[in-house]
Amino acid sequence: MASKTFRILFVTDLHGSEKCWRKFLEVGNRFKVDCMIAAGDLTGKVIAPIIRIEENLHKCRIFGHEYELHNENEIAIMEQKIKDTGYYPYRCTLKRAEELNENKKELDKLFDELMRESIKKWLDMTTDKIDKNVKLIVNPGNDDRFVVDRIIKEHEGIIYPLGKVVHLNDKYEMVSCEWVNITPWNSPRECSEEELMKKLEKEIGRLNNFENAVFNFHAPPYDTSLDKAPKIGKDLKPVTMLGMPQTESVGSKSVRDVIKKYQPFMGLHGHIHESSGKQKIGRTVCLNPGSEYASGILHFLLIALNKKVEYWPREF
Repeated sequence: MASKTFRILFVTDLHGSEKCWRKFLEVGNRFKVDCMIAAGDLTGKVIAPIIRIEENLHKCRIFGHEYELHNENEIAIMEQKIKDTGYYPYRCTLKRAEELNENKKELDKLFDELMRESIKKWLDMTTDKIDKNVKLIVNPGNDDRFVVDRIIKEHEGIIYPLGKVVHLNDKYEMVSCEWVNITPWNSPRECSEEELMKKLEKEIGRLNNFENAVFNFHAPPYDTSLDKAPKIGKDLKPVTMLGMPQTESVGSKSVRDVIKKYQPFMGLHGHIHESSGKQKIGRTVCLNPGSEYASGILHFLLIALNKKVEYWPREF
């Protein structure tokens, strides 16, 4: 009797785009998958203030324009546009916006609050939209603050995969690591390659075997087709040569080394939005779906596991 194909929907780097999250849920239902994985960088990076000028006038400067909003309906429409882009709308007075701009501690506190609210809302959407028989796996990435972990852990029906083995079915088991090697951006979950290696080895040590193991590691392996990104100078601006943007490998050498050493069945990666694709390292098939979250375009992979890895990159 032939073994049943195990079907996975894999996405990453949604960065707060509610539109992409809704599409993720829709795609999971459409293709009748067995498992849905949203792996890393769930939260947004920008707060978009909607400034109250007077009773029937709010202003919002975003997307290169200043918008005047005259009633609750117009404000609600703008808020949804902001959420779909991956930003967090925030209604306030001009004075409050100026205070936040000058007080990093208060601004960080507000970011934490908005991130928690957003993630809880996203996860609440799954209750009525995703079949209870589908394994729904959600984990943070390097850009996500630690305040989101508890929200994910405590949500009924969601599997938080960090720090344990997740049995995808009776054949495939997965370990996960959200940390990445050092970036120019000083994100919450990045560390040296030496420290990252220790974290990876700790997770890999939880596995019973490697033949059918899946490595859900947010950082892609170094010097592959999955880790090419614009080269950034010391001024944090893209480096060009004769007007042409330059690229470089920015993935993790530790991730590459453990894949070469243990040869898992599959590697699932993200982090580098521009480098969607496939890379084989020995027998291991490594995948990165890529991301265009700011445009509301969901890049996703449909993956079929049955003796070999088959995958279909899509966008929606």
